[in-house]
Amino acid sequence: MKVVPTSSLDTSNFSVELQGKDCGSPGVSLILVDAAPGRGPSLHTHDYAEVMIIQEGTATFTDGITETEVGAGSVVIVGAGEPHAFTNTGDGPLGQIDIHVADAFATDWL
Repeated sequence: MKVVPTSSLDTSNFSVELQGKDCGSPGVSLILVDAAPGRGPSLHTHDYAEVMIIQEGTATFTDGITETEVGAGSVVIVGAGEPHAFTNTGDGPLGQIDIHVADAFATDWL
């Protein structure tokens, strides 16, 4: 077992990133999102699946064609190679956990 305090991770963006390869957790990496209204990543893909658990706030997700609004209690599942992006469209913070099924992040920005 390994405990990694989030205070020891880079928080320079709107999220905290933890790559499995850096902490002895092969096969999974995490992003702890804390995004202000209007923030979020632009359209991108990964060559692995991603699962996003919305814990707080409201976000609009898109695959580049369709937009879907989700809120706390929702789980968004994105398959390998599927384009996706999200924006905090609520009035308060967006808190979510993004689980990347990979040892390290590999993002292709579209």
